Amino acid sequence: MEGPAPVPAHPHPHSQAPAHRPAPRPPARLLVVTAVPAECDAVTAAGLREAGLPDADVIVAGIGPAAAAAGTATALALAEAAGKPYGLVVSAGIAGGFWPVAPVGHVTVAETIVAADLGVATDDGFVPVAELGFGTSEHRPPARLSRGVARALGAAYGPVLTVSTITGTAEGAAELTRRHPNAVAEAMEGFGVAEAAAARGLPALEIRTVSNTVGPRDRAAWRIEDALSALTTAFGKLPAALEVEAGHDD
Repeated sequence: MEGPAPVPAHPHPHSQAPAHRPAPRPPARLLVVTAVPAECDAVTAAGLREAGLPDADVIVAGIGPAAAAAGTATALALAEAAGKPYGLVVSAGIAGGFWPVAPVGHVTVAETIVAADLGVATDDGFVPVAELGFGTSEHRPPARLSRGVARALGAAYGPVLTVSTITGTAEGAAELTRRHPNAVAEAMEGFGVAEAAAARGLPALEIRTVSNTVGPRDRAAWRIEDALSALTTAFGKLPAALEVEAGHDD
């Protein structure tokens, strides 16, 4: 005689199959904007496409906020017309760093991208253009993204100032520090890049490595090659950082 039919085993309440997790979203198509060929070469040497950003492009737009804005706007428009729009724009290059938070060779990531000399000089001090009611004088990258990138790159994180005239005196550095006490770096293109990105509704980041200290101009103390090498290292870490951030839920 056959025995009773076996009773199906009940699964343990804590042994259920793991919930399905969606695959991480790929990072957005990336445009990196530099001012000069040496910066472009340093970023390109990081091998962004081979490291996980196959749709990354690096361009040279020229020096200063106007050239940066024009070059960025042109690249964005051409990509959109070709049906391959970018999803993220990064202003990249070397910069002056504010001592002691961003010493020579250090990486900086912008918490805000500030047009530091766009406004009016008055007897009572400098007034930013935004306070005059004529537009904006800063752009704020997505906070979670910029913080995550700064953390992954081991960067100083704070305002990066865009100027049309590089600071070359102790008095000028002191004035910028007074107006922007948390600033980490000074460069010439970030605000122009961010303006062009904002015009198309795109987020922008700014990543800079420090070649000199903001203050009295001492060309002999600049470490341009060290800063360019640091730029390559920083961008070598960027694909992994963007992949992590792209996988986070909004």
